[in-house]
Amino acid sequence: MKNFYVTTPIYYVNDAPHIGHSYTTVLADILTRFHKILGYQTYFLTGTDEHGQKVQRAAEKRGVTPQEHVDEYYHRFEDLWKKMDIGNDFFIRTTMPEHKAYVQECLQKLWDKGEIYSKEYEGWYSVGEERFFTEDELDENKCDPISHRPVEWLKEKNYFFKMGSYQQKLIDFLESHKDWIVPDYRWNEIRGFLKQPLNDLCISRPKARLSWGIPLPFDTDYVTYVWFDALLNYVSASTAFHKTYADGTPIWPATYHLIGKDILTTHCVYWPTMLMALDIPLPEHVLAHGWWLVNGGEKMSKSAGNVVNPMDYMEKYGIDAFRYFLAREMVVGQDANFTHEGFVRRINSDLANDLGNVLNRVHRLVLNNFEGKLPKAAQIGEAEKEVIDLAGKVIAEIKEGLPKARLSQSIETIMQLVRSINRYLEVKAPWKLAKDESKKDELATVLYISAEAVRLSLCLLWPVIPSKAEEGLSMLGSKFQSAEDLSWGVLQSGETFGEGKPLFPRIEEEKKQEQAKPVQKPKQNKPLTAEEVPAEMDIRAAKIIDVQNHPDADSLYVLQVDAGEGEPRTICSGLRASYKAEELKDRMIVLFANLKPAPLRGIMSNGMLFAGDTDEEHVCVLIAPPEDAKPGDRATFHGIAPATDGRVLKVKDFEKISLEVRGKVVFCGENTLEIGDKPVTCDVLDGKKVH
Repeated sequence: MKNFYVTTPIYYVNDAPHIGHSYTTVLADILTRFHKILGYQTYFLTGTDEHGQKVQRAAEKRGVTPQEHVDEYYHRFEDLWKKMDIGNDFFIRTTMPEHKAYVQECLQKLWDKGEIYSKEYEGWYSVGEERFFTEDELDENKCDPISHRPVEWLKEKNYFFKMGSYQQKLIDFLESHKDWIVPDYRWNEIRGFLKQPLNDLCISRPKARLSWGIPLPFDTDYVTYVWFDALLNYVSASTAFHKTYADGTPIWPATYHLIGKDILTTHCVYWPTMLMALDIPLPEHVLAHGWWLVNGGEKMSKSAGNVVNPMDYMEKYGIDAFRYFLAREMVVGQDANFTHEGFVRRINSDLANDLGNVLNRVHRLVLNNFEGKLPKAAQIGEAEKEVIDLAGKVIAEIKEGLPKARLSQSIETIMQLVRSINRYLEVKAPWKLAKDESKKDELATVLYISAEAVRLSLCLLWPVIPSKAEEGLSMLGSKFQSAEDLSWGVLQSGETFGEGKPLFPRIEEEKKQEQAKPVQKPKQNKPLTAEEVPAEMDIRAAKIIDVQNHPDADSLYVLQVDAGEGEPRTICSGLRASYKAEELKDRMIVLFANLKPAPLRGIMSNGMLFAGDTDEEHVCVLIAPPEDAKPGDRATFHGIAPATDGRVLKVKDFEKISLEVRGKVVFCGENTLEIGDKPVTCDVLDGKKVH
């Protein structure tokens, strides 16, 4: 029997659960349920990270012990997962005795092998991140580069794990496992990180400074660095607690370990080297997803007051609606934009209009015309065969795509089946057939085909909307029991339809609420003149490192672009009529980098590529930087000094100027676009515009 073990990060116990935590956990839950319905043995782990200096200080501030503090605060996560219908098999806490004993066992093993040593160390220490930083790693304000909070200089003896000695072994592993990190541009990121020497890892903190942690077994004056402790939970949760699959098979290694992209290095450098030193197999895949952004591209933060509370949405719109939005809206690996309007639009379109509408139609017609019993199909014609064939194709695509964990695309595939049933009903118009007694057999066929297709759709959507799927199946006189139900023909006719109400009532927002408070417009920079635009444009060379089809737009690609910033940019670009995906991968392009980010069919696009027009409709040619240009190299217009105010531009600013091609060179008026005194070019006819 096939096995599937998925883990989420263990969430920091002091945090208030937000949409980011919810997304990772829902993603893990849906993957687990999909594998379960396909006959896999599954195991799903989540939990809380409960040691460290921030916990100790928070407890002191409240006047309680650290253990009392975490015993109270971990419930916020456990209770939310129960509320969200999360079916985790185990909730681990790093304060559990079994986990602490396992960490000490691992530390002792590494100490005995000579993989840990002590030395005096001094450096800039961040309480927020609970780690040291070198002078070069600090940000421009000499603060920690992650949370941008002040750091303090510390000098102390500590213990170090010989992480650097495993650098080449990790590189060799990555080279032989190109799919270990998903998506592949995150693999590239870690491979790039490992081109620099890998330092050893400080794995202790003196008890005199920090007492809240797992004591080192070989020196009880020290406790374990919180990251070393936390990273071992994914193994300890099965090994130390003596967990196995139902048939006795060991659970480790994990099939998928899910993380946010901000903790990529700890989970793809620190963790695997620790496992290698301990002779523990690595997880099969690490999946790093993107961030939920708000307000057109801002990262959520407590200080900004823009954190989305999942409880608010679940209480108002339902748990399954919220689960569906999270899974459908974010393409795994990409950032996604959360807006209330986008939430309402997605739920109304997919769940109220498409799924809810077709279920209600079929349910009502069977109740009204066949005394609530599903009729038998009289004769299968071409239209019916199309629905049946599509259902088979959808099932096959879901099974094939599941190992790639592309949930948004898989859900869209299922919804294509749902929409096909609505189209089938529109063509067949069973409400008209019901008025003609001579068309009773034809009506029976239409309703059977539709009911069976809806049943299959609900079964396939069960991992995403479990409660509502079961409710919908009950309306059809059916239930979902096993993987055998994922085939055509489970409804035999004669099933008694149950009572029911709309699964997803359409969300109707009150206009009074929208108009209650006038919108306070932010202060705007003085509008740019056409003469000022070229200097304000941040144009640079960049490299396309990943190409995916946009799940919601046939004309768009979703690109990952290296613009020399360390973190790839996500850009949606309408190039599918002009280039095949393989023609774009690793191609150097020219990027408009300071264009205001905007959502394109649900995916935040952070920039725009430049391309020249052709005589063929919808076909363009990308402009090209000089051959020796590197990602991040700045392009400027000859004779125009670039502005230094870092202004973000809008499309309407760009529209004030005109770029065109003359002699294969890109011009703005009489000024050539250049990178390092070499022209930027485009292989189109003279006079063609660049957009």
